[in-house]
Amino acid sequence: MNDGISREHRLLCIQPAQHQVGVALLNKLHGGHTGEQLVASLENICPDFATMTIEWAFAGVMARPGLDLLTRQLLLIASCTTLGHATPQLRAHIEAALTIGATREQITETILQMLFYAGGAATSNALRIAAEVFAAT
Repeated sequence: MNDGISREHRLLCIQPAQHQVGVALLNKLHGGHTGEQLVASLENICPDFATMTIEWAFAGVMARPGLDLLTRQLLLIASCTTLGHATPQLRAHIEAALTIGATREQITETILQMLFYAGGAATSNALRIAAEVFAAT
């Protein structure tokens, strides 16, 4: 498995089965580029954060039953919009939503829905990021 995690670091994984599930979901949602960027960007500063993200956020939360992946991605887009400062994450979740079948209209409406909660500036910025992602796909 080539997911950017060193053999030594992989041996430190708390739950190897969870890690495998998380890596598979990360690759499904974010393909090679965004997932690999996450791991690579943390390799020298805190590789454990990448491991925690893979094992806990992806395998532990995103893979849970109860909500389909598209709904989860739309919720994450809404959350990133509301935060107003999670630009790389917003871009990644818009890309992931498109990858798993979201329409541009669903993504745009999800962002627009945040207008009264996130404010005009955050919503406007998120719509501009969505337009950039749409233009690139």
